[in-house]
Amino acid sequence: MEIHSWSLKELQDHLRKGDLSPREAVEGLDAAVAERDPAVQAYLSRDLESALRLADEADVNLPLGGIPIAIKDVINVEGQPCTCSSKILEGAYLSPYNATAITKLRAAGAIPFGRTNMDEFAMGSSTENSGIQVTHNPWDPERIPGGSSGGSAAAVAADEAFAALGTDTGGSIRQPAALCGCVGLKPTYGRVSRYGLVAFASSLDQIGPITKTIEDSAMLLQAISGADPRDSTCLDKPVPDYTAALGKDLKGVRVGLPREYFAEGIDPQVKSAVEAAIEVLSSLGAEMVELSLPHTEPAIAVYYIIATAEASTNLARFDGVRYGHRTAAAEDLMTHYGRTRAEGFGPEVKRRIILGTYVLSSGYHDEYYLRAQKVRTLIREDFSKAFEKADVLLSPTSPTPAFRIGEKVDDPLQMYLADIFTIAANLAGICAISVPCGFANAESGITLPVGLQLLGPAFGEEALLRVAHAYEQATDWSSKKPPLAPAKSGA
Repeated sequence: MEIHSWSLKELQDHLRKGDLSPREAVEGLDAAVAERDPAVQAYLSRDLESALRLADEADVNLPLGGIPIAIKDVINVEGQPCTCSSKILEGAYLSPYNATAITKLRAAGAIPFGRTNMDEFAMGSSTENSGIQVTHNPWDPERIPGGSSGGSAAAVAADEAFAALGTDTGGSIRQPAALCGCVGLKPTYGRVSRYGLVAFASSLDQIGPITKTIEDSAMLLQAISGADPRDSTCLDKPVPDYTAALGKDLKGVRVGLPREYFAEGIDPQVKSAVEAAIEVLSSLGAEMVELSLPHTEPAIAVYYIIATAEASTNLARFDGVRYGHRTAAAEDLMTHYGRTRAEGFGPEVKRRIILGTYVLSSGYHDEYYLRAQKVRTLIREDFSKAFEKADVLLSPTSPTPAFRIGEKVDDPLQMYLADIFTIAANLAGICAISVPCGFANAESGITLPVGLQLLGPAFGEEALLRVAHAYEQATDWSSKKPPLAPAKSGA
């Protein structure tokens, strides 16, 4: 049996029928990772001994009983490394506690399996900013998997994970899911606790699932959602049965088409795939509604002011005194701070810390940060008005398919524009999902996935899952698998 190719739901069914044991599931997955990951480089580490111990103790009757889940290396799992793909933490930190999302996964019976690669401290859109290794897209190892949750998305797409947790600050779940051909869900801000998530931008970060199917996404979201007294931003709202929303028809559902999300700059093949998806949803009974999000254009600038400002504050804790890398060459405390951070942080992290410090500095705070917060309010109001006319909104997830490794590393602005359709959802705090909607043919003849983004109002995950599931069931994009790439020595 090719256990590793199963969806989370398929694995659950086999475990409950007794067709295989949780130990066999973990061992089968580990064998697949050993075979495939030299080409993909999705994982930073795996604790097989711990996973097997938990498998032997697993109760398969729990919601996720006995199911291994890959974890992005920015979420704390007790006793395991949490490097954030940074030299400043690599080999220098083991987590002393579990993030709330991990505690909830464990309560549901799931088994944390392996730490997946990412852009350093979640800062990037390609996973090339990892301070440890570069992850390759399973559809073409010469291309990026997206970011910052590139390792999680690549692992799921390459059948090296049944499902994975990622984090989304400006598109970091949805964009890699789109580029790797899987499902990526960013929950509403406050739906999932951020306790135990290493902070990048605290008002934007959110943990969410990357899966093979919409049903898997609903199952995993169900497990990690809910109130947490240790996170003051995690709201105490009832968690609905997300799987109950699946299977309903789309009659009467209004799908908004923001004209700003269909402007110039979209790859023609991406645009064609999204337009075809609109036709499918229309044929299923959904009503298309044209509308406007007038403050879309400044969203990128607003995001990179607010996110970098918060990052410059959050990353101040990495000083080499309490934990992590400590420079060996320092004559005094200030030199120690400077050299530790210079040696430990990569260029993109340094760039964002510098930018964030600048926009918060005396004389520029009001001109940049305060003004950005005011525009953020306008962006949030745009979405509120849009959801008076539509139940969900629709757009491409990424303006282009996956680009080549190294293609944009010297042009940060072009890299930032990769998240042009995803950033606003984080600024507004709403939920959004990316689902496979077709393929683009690269000039080399390689087939690359395209993602369809659906956006919902705050705590509107049920509507998102309903529409996404109906679309998924009417198409077969999610069933397509990437070709197995030959292993690369030293990749």
